[in-house]
Amino acid sequence: MKESDSKEVLFSTRDLFKLITPLLVEQLLAITVGLADSVMVAGVGEAAVSAVSLVDSVNILIINIFAALATGGAVVVGQYLGRKNNEKACRSAEQLVMVTTVLSIGIMTFMYMGKGFILNNLFGTIAPDVKVQANTYLMIVSLSIPFIALYNGGAAVFRAMSNSKITMYTSIIMNLINVAGNALLIYGFKMGVAGAAIPTLLSRIIGAVIIIILLKRKRLPVHLRQGIRFTMDFSLIKKILFIGIPNGLENSMFQLGKILVLNLVASFGTASIAANAIAGTMGSYQILPGSAIGLALVTVVSRAVGAGDYKQVRYYTKKLMIIAYGAMIVINILFILALPIIVRIYNLSDLTADLTKSILTYSSICSAIIWPMSFTLPNALRAASDVRYSMVISIISMWTFRIGLSYVLGKYMGMGVFGVWVAMTVDWVFRSIFFIIRYRGSKWQHIRI
Repeated sequence: MKESDSKEVLFSTRDLFKLITPLLVEQLLAITVGLADSVMVAGVGEAAVSAVSLVDSVNILIINIFAALATGGAVVVGQYLGRKNNEKACRSAEQLVMVTTVLSIGIMTFMYMGKGFILNNLFGTIAPDVKVQANTYLMIVSLSIPFIALYNGGAAVFRAMSNSKITMYTSIIMNLINVAGNALLIYGFKMGVAGAAIPTLLSRIIGAVIIIILLKRKRLPVHLRQGIRFTMDFSLIKKILFIGIPNGLENSMFQLGKILVLNLVASFGTASIAANAIAGTMGSYQILPGSAIGLALVTVVSRAVGAGDYKQVRYYTKKLMIIAYGAMIVINILFILALPIIVRIYNLSDLTADLTKSILTYSSICSAIIWPMSFTLPNALRAASDVRYSMVISIISMWTFRIGLSYVLGKYMGMGVFGVWVAMTVDWVFRSIFFIIRYRGSKWQHIRI
């Protein structure tokens, strides 16, 4: 299909790159700032690193819930925009903001009320100094839950409007506040974990305020009405949750699977733990283009589905997947060439360095060949409201391969941490096969919300 084949071309090639480029910058910034944060916290001491790591494992789970809810809102808003029903798109955005606010305040309250259970039971037996610092970090960062939830929701609405520049600029502001605040409070005022938590809270408050203020501009195709006049529209809320709940369950199970696999890796020894941690951090760079283009797919496909033009859905999905593969191949070739430098930066022992190189070389090859089909492509199905299929396949694959096969290869067949990474890529292959089969069919084209 050529762009001229359709009665109305929804996105030109230039439009696609205008959408994708800020998303790439935003993803790159988030990964790099996260890495910088971990380095600064490490300067406080091992207890601080452990405390932040434990609390963040819960925070990531919570953020994934709101990211899933935001995706649900973005799909609904995008489909209404595709139908040229801007009024319903605006009302959907309002419902997303309202549901996000109520749910996030509820979760924040639960975090404070359940603080004792989290510190004493969920985290298991931890050293007293780690518990004290985890308590400090938890008390401050939990206050930011409604703000990161609102930011995610507002950012998703802007992406649905194909305006990813706004989210990029807001993300830059947030990350600058976070890094500068960490440097000032950790190194300057010697505030320890509080010095890491306060900038996180401040950056999320400012991000949420900016995104909500910008969403109130009437000239936007999707905007929030002035004043607080939101009323519950259960039909729209149901549509948002139809996408958000399965996506949230999938994300939550994925995070749980990662935690279970980490427990297995810990049994392989210090070298394996270090190699796995470094590979996990660096792996985020390997999949960066596919991740950013996956976000773009939600915007593009939801608009095309809303317009009822499935020729354009398939055309743009194919086009974006080709771009994803091209970018993934290039970045992973560069990554393999840069491996000696990356390993040298970490100043690793020979055993850990060799293990890290083996894992990262293997994951680079698999990332370039398999990852886009297993994680980028299903976003096209989700944007077309086919979320339950994606959820079921992902959960089955995760428990069978990412977790089950990790124990078989890593523990019982003696492959260690490398076996865990092999199991993970088998998970990718399984997902890819079933997502390709689903996409090549037509059942997903008949799902309506």
